[in-house]
Amino acid sequence: MNYIWDLVIRAKRAGIAKKDIQFKAAKVYSPYMELSHEAINAKTVEKTVEVNPYYRFDDIFRDLFDANYSDDAELRHTLFDIIVHLLAEIDLSQGMNKREYHIRFVLRDLEAGLFGSRVQENIRLFTKEEREIIAGNILRLYETGEAVYLLKDTMRKIFSHSTIYANCEEKDELLIYVGQSESETAHAKLTLIKDIFLPVRFHTEIYWRNHFGILDVEETMQIDSVALY
Repeated sequence: MNYIWDLVIRAKRAGIAKKDIQFKAAKVYSPYMELSHEAINAKTVEKTVEVNPYYRFDDIFRDLFDANYSDDAELRHTLFDIIVHLLAEIDLSQGMNKREYHIRFVLRDLEAGLFGSRVQENIRLFTKEEREIIAGNILRLYETGEAVYLLKDTMRKIFSHSTIYANCEEKDELLIYVGQSESETAHAKLTLIKDIFLPVRFHTEIYWRNHFGILDVEETMQIDSVALY
């Protein structure tokens, strides 16, 4: 971890907001590193981070911390923190492609309630990676219209043991085996996935821990563990 963009990404994964990180100009630093850690191989994120301002941004900071100027120290330190935050944002944006920008726009719409108040409330239950999976599949839904396939894909990535069976001979029905115990959070997550990807014409039957019995499939025919269809 040697760059401000790397630190910001790690902080987000650790649940630390960018606004809670304070950047300070390091008094002692290596000329070969941007971040000045006490431990050179540090992997944890501290909320106060010392930065070597001359590693990549000498043109910006060479005059701000002139050794012959000591006035307005508090103002200069505040400006340094603001500028480094801005530079970190630019770093992150430069590493994004067009699709990643679109995923961010979809995430913003999800969190703003454009997909409905229930989706807005339930999206908060997902991790960052899970939200990006959902947003990415929403983009694919716009592009391909393959709602049932993307419902299956999203379920498998969020609920790793899930399986979806289609019963379309007599009616449009999906049998959804979640593969875990039912809980309030899991139920809310499943509801969100159905709200976004389930076609209106389909009816669903949900099975949580116990699978419905399938002839000749031994794993589904265990005594006291068979759900009724």
